[in-house]
Amino acid sequence: MSRISITYRGPLRGEITPPPDKSISHRAVMFSSLAEGESIVRNFLEAEDPLRTLHAFRQMGIDIEVRSQKSEVRSQDIKHRTQDNEVIIKGKGLRGLTAPGDTIDCGNSGTTMRLMSGVLAGQAFSSVLTGDEFLLKRPMKRIITPLSEMGADIHSEPGGYPPLHIKGGQLRPIEYHSPIASAQVKSAVLLAGLYCSGVTTVIEPGSSRDHTERMLTAGGADIKTDGLKVSLNGASALRPMDITVPGDLSSAAFFIVAGLLVPQSEILIKHTGINPTRTGLLDILTRMGAHITLENKGIISGEPVGDIYVKHSNLKGIDIDGDLVLRAIDEFPAVCVAAAKADGTTLITGAAELRVKESDRIAAMAEELAKMGVRVEELDDGLVIEGREHLNPSLTRSHGDHRIAMSMIIAGCTCQGETTVEDTDCVNTSFPGFMETLEGLMK
Repeated sequence: MSRISITYRGPLRGEITPPPDKSISHRAVMFSSLAEGESIVRNFLEAEDPLRTLHAFRQMGIDIEVRSQKSEVRSQDIKHRTQDNEVIIKGKGLRGLTAPGDTIDCGNSGTTMRLMSGVLAGQAFSSVLTGDEFLLKRPMKRIITPLSEMGADIHSEPGGYPPLHIKGGQLRPIEYHSPIASAQVKSAVLLAGLYCSGVTTVIEPGSSRDHTERMLTAGGADIKTDGLKVSLNGASALRPMDITVPGDLSSAAFFIVAGLLVPQSEILIKHTGINPTRTGLLDILTRMGAHITLENKGIISGEPVGDIYVKHSNLKGIDIDGDLVLRAIDEFPAVCVAAAKADGTTLITGAAELRVKESDRIAAMAEELAKMGVRVEELDDGLVIEGREHLNPSLTRSHGDHRIAMSMIIAGCTCQGETTVEDTDCVNTSFPGFMETLEGLMK
């Protein structure tokens, strides 16, 4: 079992570029594989989760080449340098996939399993999706229900847990009223809708991230958004795309919080996605009193991007619920660390979805922050966190969750004494090189 030890070493200062966006990297591979012709994906995240998606499409006959090549793109007279790779994907159209020769292993990636289910529901072959011990505990009934209503034949373990045995076939369009706001559920239904003759509609109770809608639009799909309602007119071909993936705000979150909490710190986080369906973290921290400014803003491949400047701030506790929680759902562990160091009490509600992420993030953050001396009350759908000036160095664990691991490392950066986080290999699912990036700011 891997472990990382960390302690306060003075201010964090400098510039970083976060790794490419994980959500967009997944979708770029999927939609390019389903397009008719050759697509280019620049600045693809070469981390375990999106590589699971890439490998799955290779299993189904798609020619995918990863090249190392520096490139630059210009947006509104702003030059953005990408990382050193581009992925060439020779798409074969919606019905060009072939049956995988083996089970598709999604590893730890819920995005791979849920979105891939929408694609496989429309295929003329059978397939099996499985994953690691953590993914096998995550609920899949939320996508099994609508996809079955569309005509897919999906078998799972009792309770709707993986592995998923999917027999694709002729699908019919539906209007689906999702009981939860989930970009993965919405995307799975819309992907299946590509294989229907007619209009497939998803109506959500809240506004989930919209990367799928943006990318389908870029690929020429007939898709319309009206508030919380998204409709797709299926059975039309997707055209190949040239996609540049922005930096991942969810990965940047740890350095945003670190820059705010560690005294005298100043960090510029460059070329980061600032899609408004993802910026709840920035709004929450600003309400808490954070010094955060957005600079160098532009649009790349249909996604808003910019540089995020943060400096040490004295935060105060606030109430967080509703839309703010939804737009910061992946950043919850980092928000909890900020709340642990804020002046006063932070109340987080409306976050029940966090019970079924890579870990039960509500229970995990309550347990780990308590080890550092924080008074935490666990609610069914959130937490009550009483901030304190100093966190106690402690032995903590990741619960197999990359975001818990990185959050506890950041918490350790504020401690006078050594904090150790156990089971940190999971960090590689989204942020290879996380510690190297952090160490670079400590010089």
